[in-house]
Amino acid sequence: MLIDRGSREREAEEELEIICEKVREKGNYDFTEFCFLEVVPPFIEDGMEKCLKKNVDQMTIVPYFLYPGKKVKIAVADAMKYQKDTKIKFLVSKPMTMHRTLVDLVDSRIVSALKENEISLSKDKVDVLVIGHGSMDPNAGISINYIVDELRKSYKNVDRCYLEIEEPNIEQGIQSCQNNSPDVLVIVFYFLHEGAHVKTDINNDLKPALEKSNLKKVCVTKHLGADEKMIDLIVERAKEVENAN
Repeated sequence: MLIDRGSREREAEEELEIICEKVREKGNYDFTEFCFLEVVPPFIEDGMEKCLKKNVDQMTIVPYFLYPGKKVKIAVADAMKYQKDTKIKFLVSKPMTMHRTLVDLVDSRIVSALKENEISLSKDKVDVLVIGHGSMDPNAGISINYIVDELRKSYKNVDRCYLEIEEPNIEQGIQSCQNNSPDVLVIVFYFLHEGAHVKTDINNDLKPALEKSNLKKVCVTKHLGADEKMIDLIVERAKEVENAN
């Protein structure tokens, strides 16, 4: 059972449907389902009730979040409330955070963006700006800084900024990148789904910031999405806890 934060955008649900099917195949599971912590149904209650009707002995709950923190804790707590009403054994995996696979996934998004824009510079001549959501939880900062620090081993300059809650905001992030006078800047949308943040909110801040800048070459990656590397990470996270029990 994947627990996602939730989005009103149909694209997010479509991605989760694809992800669940691929996880079921790769992980050799009897079934995979997804539910949402908030925003829209199916909510955790809907997902758990559906799963508990299955004839299984064990179920792995995967918090499908890029950052640890309050939302993950709430999602897991809400799901675990159902343990007392069933003989099915619940296992809980780690969220999608602090893992080399995420670094590789972001790196592949950067490489794809450069190729699509017909830019053939080596990585050590490319600047990168990772745009994350932003959070009050300090663990979220640690998580995105892990990605940034790992990317710095390959790229010329790598920094991060946030859509909301934290600073540097997007305008500040673009200004900081401009100060480095990059040959090319690749902007990474560090988001799981093509929800409202990716489709609308980021661009509402990013477009005017870029218009005010004097950056010469800028390209933007796709969000993380239903990538095969993400499928592998979900299965790995699930197997970690399954093999330990």
